Amino acid sequence: PKAGPAVHLHLQQLTPLLSLSRFKMSIYQKTAFFIKGRLQFTNGGYAKAAKSFHPEDTKKDVSDQVFMVTGANSGLGKAAAIAIAKNGGEVHMVCRNLERANQAKEDIVKESGNSNITVHVLDISNTKEVYEFAKNFSSNHEKLNVLVNNAGCMVNDRKTTEVGNLELNFATNTVGTYVLTQELVPLLLKSTKPRVITVSSGGMYTQKLNVKDLQSEKGTFSGDMAYAQQKRQQVILTEEWAKMHPDIHFSAMHPGWADTPAVRTSMPGFYEYMKDNLRTAEQGADTIVWLSVSDAALAQPSGLFFLDRKAVPTHLALAWTRESAEDRNTFLTKIAEIANQFK
Repeated sequence: PKAGPAVHLHLQQLTPLLSLSRFKMSIYQKTAFFIKGRLQFTNGGYAKAAKSFHPEDTKKDVSDQVFMVTGANSGLGKAAAIAIAKNGGEVHMVCRNLERANQAKEDIVKESGNSNITVHVLDISNTKEVYEFAKNFSSNHEKLNVLVNNAGCMVNDRKTTEVGNLELNFATNTVGTYVLTQELVPLLLKSTKPRVITVSSGGMYTQKLNVKDLQSEKGTFSGDMAYAQQKRQQVILTEEWAKMHPDIHFSAMHPGWADTPAVRTSMPGFYEYMKDNLRTAEQGADTIVWLSVSDAALAQPSGLFFLDRKAVPTHLALAWTRESAEDRNTFLTKIAEIANQFK
């Protein structure tokens, strides 16, 4: 990759993207995050990490397994679905747009040679529909070996859902992920060595759990900061699910900074500045696939956070982003209460 300018120039260029809004980010947090990102999250970071990969880890025959990938019509989700399909897996694509999903399905079948691919239309931000979908899927399928929570949302203007009036990013990234996972646990438990992988983001390193304003109602709204806060929430949920369901292997992961349609649309300034250093979708999805199919992933404890096939810390040193036990419990109580309103 091309050598980048000094870190202070990165910060100057990216300040408009990471403006200090209702989720305060200290200068130290910002600096530490971008230094780490420059070293580890780019295509150069992937190339360095890949030197220690074992290619056979992700070349597994999974023709007897059932996979569900949300947001599988493009970007990381599509790349993961292709890789899983190449290994013979039965893949269920959960997507919001039928036309784009069907086109992606054609691509996946063509590239993988696997026709055992099914499209399901679901808007993850519609919590009531998520409940209904999980119920119907569980009734019509005998097992689900792997759930990949990949669907995400970063809307830069504060919008709310038509059903339930939830902030749209929060409804998709946190509530939808929470409900889909919770409701599919019984089906997962019917399967051999079940796994749940949640695609988080390194942006969560900049955030301390904020239980006082889960739906971004206070102060100036910042879509990228709300997104980062919700990615922190996903990591916490993963840790808690691992405690609650020891027979399921839970993990969260950071794909690095990847060139996907979502990044181009939601963070155009970041994309233009970093495009020569962004990972491909396939590189970003590599750890999703590794966590989904490899025996090596199951050898790791449940509930960890991964980057490039390795468990990594969930907080930057000295960043003061660790929540209290009280705040964690408050978050778990609030998310359950919000979700239960839609049952």
